[in-house]
Amino acid sequence: MEVVQVLCMKGGNGDTSYAQNSLLQKKVISLTKPITDEAISNLCCNNFPARLCIADLGCSSGPNTLFAVLEFVTTVDKVHKKMGHELPEIQVFLNDLPGNDFNTIFKSLPTFQKDLQKTMGAGAESCFVTGVPGSFYGRLFLGKSLHFVHSSYSLQWLSQVPRGLESNKGNIYMASSSPPSVLKAYYEQFQTDFSMFLRCRSEELLEGGSMVLTFLGRRSEDPSSKECCYIWELLAVALNDMVAEGLVEEKKMDSFNIPQYTPSPAEVKCEVEKEGSFTINRLEASEVNWNAYHGEFCPSDAHEDEEVFSRYQKIVADRMSREKTEFVNVTVSMTKRG
Repeated sequence: MEVVQVLCMKGGNGDTSYAQNSLLQKKVISLTKPITDEAISNLCCNNFPARLCIADLGCSSGPNTLFAVLEFVTTVDKVHKKMGHELPEIQVFLNDLPGNDFNTIFKSLPTFQKDLQKTMGAGAESCFVTGVPGSFYGRLFLGKSLHFVHSSYSLQWLSQVPRGLESNKGNIYMASSSPPSVLKAYYEQFQTDFSMFLRCRSEELLEGGSMVLTFLGRRSEDPSSKECCYIWELLAVALNDMVAEGLVEEKKMDSFNIPQYTPSPAEVKCEVEKEGSFTINRLEASEVNWNAYHGEFCPSDAHEDEEVFSRYQKIVADRMSREKTEFVNVTVSMTKRG
């Protein structure tokens, strides 16, 4: 079954929902705010359109997408006021896969509008929000219709599990014990997917339009390095323990692989330059603790009622108490060439 049919974050606002367990993702949006502010400011200073179209790709179902959009629109408002221009009408597109819980986002729109009014006054009426279901590994928008595209912690997800992973036994992702053929299969799937993403966005963005993309990534050139694979290796530990205890069938364990690739800055740069439609303005790596709020939040509490995640929680909590555990973010800001 294709990833587009099954991959989504848990909807709603319950204790186990993405909305209640995405503080780390919000932290990353805040960390990269200077880059998005710069991109939007440059866009607005070089061009003052009467209508501005913004897309957030991989918006998920929690409050983070509207948190990001509020920051984008506020930046647009500040730049236009500083330059003495009227605020343009702003069309915001929120995109995710068809299985995404868009309703939870839509229910949050009245609160979002109130926050906009506090910040912008009457200008808040010029912002319009629309949901767009579909895979960003294909076309989503009219040609040359977008000014700014944003995506955070979404593009590491692949369009499908790579083919040829039969030899990756005992693992659910790339690992230090994975054979070279597995690493190659993951990298080639990333190349295929990201190049398709770039081609589609190059058709949808106007000349001079901007994109800011943040991947869960790595600094190392080793795709099986601990900095990007450790979180999945720990889940594999829990699953392998359950296999040994007869709670999970070994063949099911061996057939399960995570459809994700965490690229290095060099790999991102290589694909952007190969596709050729964009000029890279900034390409940076940063870190965020697994427990981004230093004890205020535990990402695995949400699943403690399920056996595998109960075990996973204990393993992760143990490693976090004894080791420095960080995610690496790779952020690229680019402009559509003429």
